Amino acid sequence: MNEILEYLDELFPNPKCELVYHKDYELLIAVMLSAQTTDKRVNMVTSTLFSKYPSLEDLSQAQVDDIANIIKPIGTFNKKALCVKSIATSLLKDCNGIVPNNRKYLESLSGVGRKTTNVVLSNLYHENCIAVDTHVARVSKRLDLARDSDDVLQIEKKLSKKFPKDQLGKIHHQLVLFGRYHCKAMKPECANCKLVEICKYYKKIPKN
Repeated sequence: MNEILEYLDELFPNPKCELVYHKDYELLIAVMLSAQTTDKRVNMVTSTLFSKYPSLEDLSQAQVDDIANIIKPIGTFNKKALCVKSIATSLLKDCNGIVPNNRKYLESLSGVGRKTTNVVLSNLYHENCIAVDTHVARVSKRLDLARDSDDVLQIEKKLSKKFPKDQLGKIHHQLVLFGRYHCKAMKPECANCKLVEICKYYKKIPKN
């Protein structure tokens, strides 16, 4: 574990969420929108969305078709547009417009699951939790931190046990960035990686 942590600290000493947000609900909505797409594309559509509808009240009153048209580049936009409006309406009705530190409530919101909740609680409230997205899952399996057959919840539980509890939020961002820019799904940069000796993926690559 120390070898992995030291290398991640070397690559990403101060990792941060790459989703752009200025209000707590903007993070929640952005993470929900990020499913099956890139943070870069989400930032592109939320810049327009949050400029046109600068408050939860505005979002709750927006036409679903207009929201869908704005977020169209991210895919599954019709379903996500309904979720945006529903989340805004629920937060206003239930929480006075505040995103609460309440896992059960957050997971009850439209389009919000455990991964989104973990990201939100970690970033807004510094809760010790780790979110498992495609990048984290891929890196975890390649570095033998999890089995190839493990689902996201099994991976989350294993990572939470293996790494220091008070660093899980930071490690989450580091693993995401490592998977996004180094240990990529296609053409990972193994030649420059210091973790090849413990990497299952690298060991299976045909060597000349």
